[in-house]
Amino acid sequence: MAAGDSSLSRLPIFAKAGIIVGLVGLIGVAYYVVFFGDIASRIKAAQGQERSLHQELTDARKNEFAYHQDLAELADREQRLPELVKKLPTSSDYPAFLSSIQNAANIAAVSLTAWTPQDEVPEQFYARVPMRLELRGRFHQVAKFFYNVGQLDRIINMENISISDPTVNGDEIDVKVEVLATAFRLLETASKTDARGASAGGAK
Repeated sequence: MAAGDSSLSRLPIFAKAGIIVGLVGLIGVAYYVVFFGDIASRIKAAQGQERSLHQELTDARKNEFAYHQDLAELADREQRLPELVKKLPTSSDYPAFLSSIQNAANIAAVSLTAWTPQDEVPEQFYARVPMRLELRGRFHQVAKFFYNVGQLDRIINMENISISDPTVNGDEIDVKVEVLATAFRLLETASKTDARGASAGGAK
């Protein structure tokens, strides 16, 4: 040990300083590798995790926004459903159909002399519900009847209108009118498809 000390003591001061600097440098490198290298890798991993969490948060907010939009759309559909059912019911409901026609005839002061329900005509999402009618009245009364039918809640088309058998009644002329009144109803498969679509949208 004394020999080693004596050999170091014989070195010039610059050499001793160089050795000390070298040892300090080695210690610094070792310290950086052991401590700072590990910390740097942890920081990099944490930053990657932060980016991943930020993306997940962004996606979650988008999904939440879409979910609330679906809820609002579903609530709007449910709110409008009673009004839609009036225009396009899910059943033929011939008695209600005839009652609406009769009310329109009464208001117009025309006589509904005959009515004959026809077979339904199914389409892709709805079915036609036809009824052949015969009425009698004056021209302006008949025109008012058609207008009244157009104001009904339920959608009813008046087709194949035929006017015949005019008879003089005072200063007016009564006519016989034959017409095909066609209402519509929503098919059950279409209503189920619409409900499934609303449910699927709300489950995003």
